[in-house]
Amino acid sequence: MTTPHRTFLEGLFNSAVAAAHPRHCLPPHLPEPPPSGRLIILAAGKAAGAMAEIAERHYRNDRGVAAHRIDGLAVTRHGYARPTHQIRVIEAGHPVPDAAGLAATADTLSLADSADVNDLVVVLLSGGASANWIAPAAGITLAEKQTLTRALLASGASITEINTVRKHLSRIKGGRLAARIHPARSVTLAISDVPGDDPAVIGSGPTVSDPSTLTDARATLARYRLDVPAGIASALTNPANESPKPGNPIFTRASFALAARPADAFDQVAAAVRSAGYDCVLLGNRIEGEARAVAAEHARRALELRAQGRRAVLLSGGELTVTLRSGGRGGPNQEYALALAIALADAAGIAALAGDTDGIDGGSGRPDDPAGAFIDSTTLPRARRLNLDPAVFLDANNSTEFFEKLGDLVRPGPTCTNVSDFRAILVDSP
Repeated sequence: MTTPHRTFLEGLFNSAVAAAHPRHCLPPHLPEPPPSGRLIILAAGKAAGAMAEIAERHYRNDRGVAAHRIDGLAVTRHGYARPTHQIRVIEAGHPVPDAAGLAATADTLSLADSADVNDLVVVLLSGGASANWIAPAAGITLAEKQTLTRALLASGASITEINTVRKHLSRIKGGRLAARIHPARSVTLAISDVPGDDPAVIGSGPTVSDPSTLTDARATLARYRLDVPAGIASALTNPANESPKPGNPIFTRASFALAARPADAFDQVAAAVRSAGYDCVLLGNRIEGEARAVAAEHARRALELRAQGRRAVLLSGGELTVTLRSGGRGGPNQEYALALAIALADAAGIAALAGDTDGIDGGSGRPDDPAGAFIDSTTLPRARRLNLDPAVFLDANNSTEFFEKLGDLVRPGPTCTNVSDFRAILVDSP
């Protein structure tokens, strides 16, 4: 259903995506090419194809680097590839890793191993890299990593907790890629999708030191009462799987910088909100928590503004979680939107859009998975006319089906970037 409110909110979502697209944010941060030797570009995540495309164009066309000096490999989500010349782009599984990612990561590590002191390795990271770069530690199978990934995603664990476990079961995450590149120089540029923009969490920190420990990883599994395959349990007690710590000499020629942050995207959106004549209320760009609980709090804030007669947009970002209690289809943003609609209870003059800037919210790994959903004061009345009970769908974690039946899914397709969740609640005149 298309309405003026939906059009406005989708415009804000698109502004957030545009602000973090590699074509805008990456070129100013790309380092000078090496005076001799190769320029090796290694990329992973949902923006990896676009980042590789932009970086290759910059060095070939703008800096005149000869084609034979450029090598590299980008691993991205299925449906997110972009055209390149020297840099191979491989599509792989996300959020659950697959065999394509396994093979591409092996090639990535071979390229890293081949770098010498005259080469420059540019590492381009974005959300999704943890799934795309899959290199299980010794004794762990791909099937075991897939089982663990599904369990972690269903547990309600935060992205920091999930990546703490991942870093201790990998041959590329948690600083280990830096070890493979050393003694060559490396520059990592990242588009952050995590609350707080912690380099050790973005993409599971493949080129930075890791302060977390094997003990922390085991504690996460215990906290969420996860039964894991025997190979996983054994690996998390093996000292050989401890990650490189601060001060390790493998990081002496490795640097890290952010190309885009959630805060950058929300600054642009806030300007658009104000230029449209609304007050902008930023609730935070690093909000974490259970989607339905956060939605209840945000509904309360929206109703307060409405009672005050204010015309405003409440903005928030971060990374919400869903604890799966059933086998329904959905993701944190769709579950947030459904819980928000229930909490608002047909309140006139309020509409909202919740979506992930990467273009995907949960889903089955297909390029056309929804990014989120739209709600307004007609959502529940229309559901009742179709004999849809929103509480039943929420209890079943089945928000996708609910919004699919109403025609209110947000499906932008691959956005080729990722700066966390985007949520906007519009409080307008009834």
